[in-house]
Amino acid sequence: MEPDLFTAAAEERQEKDPSASPLAVRMRPRILDEVVGQQHLLKPGSPLRRLVGEGSGGPAGASSVILWGPPGTGKTTLAHVVSKATNKRFVELSAITAGVKEVRAVIDGARRAAGGFGRETVLFLDEIHRFSKAQQDSLLPAVENRWVTLIAATTENPYFSVISPLLSRSLLLTLEPLTDDDVRGLLRRALTEERGLGGAVTLPGDSEGHLLRIAGGDARRALTALEAAAGAALAKGEAAILLQTVEETVNRAAVKYDREGDQHYDVASALIKSIRGSDVDAALHYLARMIEAGEDPRFIARRLMISASEDIGLADPAALPTAVAAAQAVALIGFPEAALTLSHATIALALAPKSNAATTAIGAALADVRGGLAGPVPSHLRDGHYRGAAKLGHAEGYVYPHDVPGAIAPQQYAPDAVHGRRYYEPTRYGAEARYADVVERVRERLRGDTPPGC
Repeated sequence: MEPDLFTAAAEERQEKDPSASPLAVRMRPRILDEVVGQQHLLKPGSPLRRLVGEGSGGPAGASSVILWGPPGTGKTTLAHVVSKATNKRFVELSAITAGVKEVRAVIDGARRAAGGFGRETVLFLDEIHRFSKAQQDSLLPAVENRWVTLIAATTENPYFSVISPLLSRSLLLTLEPLTDDDVRGLLRRALTEERGLGGAVTLPGDSEGHLLRIAGGDARRALTALEAAAGAALAKGEAAILLQTVEETVNRAAVKYDREGDQHYDVASALIKSIRGSDVDAALHYLARMIEAGEDPRFIARRLMISASEDIGLADPAALPTAVAAAQAVALIGFPEAALTLSHATIALALAPKSNAATTAIGAALADVRGGLAGPVPSHLRDGHYRGAAKLGHAEGYVYPHDVPGAIAPQQYAPDAVHGRRYYEPTRYGAEARYADVVERVRERLRGDTPPGC
């Protein structure tokens, strides 16, 4: 919310005693030029520059913005830089704790400030994807009439998590993951600057490299890990943060994966596409990320079963039974042992010959049906078992395949509208090569081009 006496006192205490706040907070940029990365959003005349008052003259006011990006890329940081640099009234809410009541209170305050004092209000709303549709609707009049300039932050895809009317009234700014060079520069500043560690310790190259791996492009995670490692080194009386100390204090990299958000779908998509591309190592990497993040093993198993039919099909007839067996085993044993079963199935599918012929076959057949190519079932194929069927001509002329040599009777099975259409086009990969030969012979027999027994 808006600053009060207690907030001001807390900020004053943090300025006098830097250790009172986390290193990630102390190293937060104070001006836009200190922001690490995201240079594509900080060019002259950019929406963020205009929000802090740079080049804001003329009839065009600053636009509301939605900041979308992974954790630790600077969404909250950018909002706080705006709050420090702008002469506008700045109000902060979190969608985790705020509701419609709080939003309306901010809007009412913004209208009073604009009418009574001529001050514009900037509203920073963190985690906007946690707001329901009704809660997001409550923002529309204020954004529409520019009673507030909205800065909303989200880690979720806004096209799924933010209502369309709010998206259309705001500029969507996408933040990119920080590069290793970005994070490296931030770590080195934190080591030397007085508001950081003030040169109390040094960071050898191998320790720095490990921190970069742990961070994975997340500035907050990098600074948190650095602070923990620096504290451990100082407690042992060491002037340098040794690799062993980093490993002791931060013993594993946190996996960037939200089971309810984008990462859930992005990593699952990457797993399936790696299997489709026969890159077994990449597939195992994404499988490991899903396992480490605590993904439901049944979800992974379902994706593998789909992959077996979608991308392998009859090129390896054992692929689907393998995936189904894996799903059954996973349901019986659960984690951690289920990781072995999922690995088994993933490797088998990644290295199997690939064919999407089954996928394209049903796709083509569905397209015809949806396009109106159906027509009546040929009369000789209709049910002839009920009373009166013979009078209708049902089943008349039907040739029982088992009564002819080879058990393939030359007769029409498809409706007239699609007679002669070819949906299944087998590849010559793996075991499907045998089906390719079989289907051609069968089609010839059905047309009557080949004598019985040949």
